[in-house]
Amino acid sequence: MKKILLIQTGGTIAMSAKGEGVELDPEAWSDLLIKQIPELEELAEITTYPLFFEDSSDLNAEHWVNLAKCIDVNYEKYDGFVILHGTDTMAYTASALSFSLQNLSKPVIFTGSQVPMSSVRSDARRNLINSVEMATTELQEVGICFNDHVYRGNRATKLSIGDFDAFGSPNLDPIAEIGLNIELNVEPKKLIPAFENSAAFSNEIFVLTVHPSLSMNILDCLDLTKLKAIIVRTFGSGNFPMKGEYNMIPFFEKCRDHDVIVAIVSQADYDAVDLTKYPAGRA
Repeated sequence: MKKILLIQTGGTIAMSAKGEGVELDPEAWSDLLIKQIPELEELAEITTYPLFFEDSSDLNAEHWVNLAKCIDVNYEKYDGFVILHGTDTMAYTASALSFSLQNLSKPVIFTGSQVPMSSVRSDARRNLINSVEMATTELQEVGICFNDHVYRGNRATKLSIGDFDAFGSPNLDPIAEIGLNIELNVEPKKLIPAFENSAAFSNEIFVLTVHPSLSMNILDCLDLTKLKAIIVRTFGSGNFPMKGEYNMIPFFEKCRDHDVIVAIVSQADYDAVDLTKYPAGRA
């Protein structure tokens, strides 16, 4: 039987009803895990580890480093890893770890729930069982397992606040689908270099969403000496204003002069940026 490390970081799945709301409750969650899902022991030999208990909105790059380190130090002891995480920033953490954990030969599966495990209609049980089973497969990457689908960690995004089908992967099919059987849509690699944890992140990044009437005066307030890169969420295939007081070209030239990397992405979920399509991209 394969050995799986179940890492708890908090999130809705670990919450319990408190008055009119819900709160993180580590002790209650541990009891619920044993009581409500005893069949997990039939899938794998599971060790649980409470790394931290946080609302995912409060997680940052320091938590990503700690999580990557936890997997690094336990890498040779386990056949796979399941990470319980809040849904709000799960895609950020999964993406970060997908780049940090180099040359994976084992599954690292993120999951959580839209409804706390303590609730009658929770999706936690289904997601957790699926994730543990996925962690025993030949998958060799970071994935998000939710509502019978597994999405690539650096291609997934949260699409719904209220549906159980909370995540999706625009422009990329799920890497696995869970029904009567588990269907892997990726082929395992036969020759993989040695595993390496290269977790190192910068917070000197700014995400800019372009919108009509975006004031260049506001952008002039940015201290470019404290930034390494700006991710610009443009219109369509990479379009942005080029005329009059809203012309963004001078701002991009200023970024270049300060050696700030400018990465162009689209606000659209599907298809790809093509900077040759319109004058703005060719400028």
